[in-house]
Amino acid sequence: MIRRHVQRHATSLIASALALACGSAVAQNYPITPQQRSTAQQTAQAGVPIEDLAPGAPDSHTVKRGDTLWDISKLFLKSPWRWPQLWGMNLDEIKNPHLIYPGQVLLLDKSGGRARLRMADGSVPNGTVKLSPRARGEAVGDGAIPTIPLNLIAPFLNEAVVLNDNELANAPRIVAAPESRVLMGRGDRAYVRGDLGGIADWRLFRQATPLIDPTTKEVLGYEARFVGTAAYVREAGTAEVAADKDLTNIFTRGSTSSTLAVPATFEILSVKEEVGIGDRLAAVPTRDFSSFTPRAPSQPTSGQVVQVYGDALIAGQNQVVAINRGTRDGLERGHVLAVLRDGERVVDRTSARPEAIKLPDERHGLMFVFRTFERVSYALLLQVQQPVRAGDRFTQP
Repeated sequence: MIRRHVQRHATSLIASALALACGSAVAQNYPITPQQRSTAQQTAQAGVPIEDLAPGAPDSHTVKRGDTLWDISKLFLKSPWRWPQLWGMNLDEIKNPHLIYPGQVLLLDKSGGRARLRMADGSVPNGTVKLSPRARGEAVGDGAIPTIPLNLIAPFLNEAVVLNDNELANAPRIVAAPESRVLMGRGDRAYVRGDLGGIADWRLFRQATPLIDPTTKEVLGYEARFVGTAAYVREAGTAEVAADKDLTNIFTRGSTSSTLAVPATFEILSVKEEVGIGDRLAAVPTRDFSSFTPRAPSQPTSGQVVQVYGDALIAGQNQVVAINRGTRDGLERGHVLAVLRDGERVVDRTSARPEAIKLPDERHGLMFVFRTFERVSYALLLQVQQPVRAGDRFTQP
């Protein structure tokens, strides 16, 4: 039996599991906020009501490679995003919920009407090797258990870009390709004009399109459509050419100069769709693979889905949507939001006079905010019971 008191919210259990899975070098990058620590301390004092645990919550769990904070949270809690409470279930033993390693065994005690959690004292299930928490000489991120599966959001960290205005209009652009081609693929050369600023690696975007608020019809920003990546090969310059009356009349507006601009040369490294003349370039930012800790927004939040990322009209689990709230509304990476299906408009024909009514909005999923801009954010659909489309609402979880 476990004697330690578990916090009021089972979230500390999840945090413990996550911490064990992560190397210390990784964990140091993810500080605990005062609000998260306060929540865990409150839980440590009160314990977790049994009814807050997930149905069938296991008596023990051995952390393994491939686990995520979200996965472990769902094992123990009805609300898996409530990780600070789970951490509070074992605050004495788990000083930092990000320091969890594969092989750690988490034990759950449900005596006395409250849930309590601790780490096993050296005892692990048969066939399991316990790895004691210690400093390890591994590359950052090796063997770490992330908050959510990183592969689901990693592509969008560089692809999903929202601009406040149509900034791409003045960005470097592809002006030509060898042999007068108009479409290019991986490995092809492309010729670019514009201010490159000495940057080597670039993303390629199609002209940005406006993101329109479903209700107010306000332009919230401009989404640049990602088409691929390219690398700088050869700088731009000028070239002396033989005088050509027709050429100078067409391209130099009557000038008799025989000096013409030579665009920079790029190689197409990858493509999501074929690259075309006129596509714009934007520098590749520093990739951000830091932990995204699930948590509820600190203030009431509600809004709507603006559109599904890409060309789809509806989205399902593990797809990405744009929503009409951003940093100016207090949204942050890691915020978990409840997805609501807009209630149908129907006619009540049970009375003498038929009357139009609206059915209640129904919650049918959760989404995880992973990238924020001023007025728009991108969220990953963690779980949904029905397809999600533009106009669907979201609220606090």
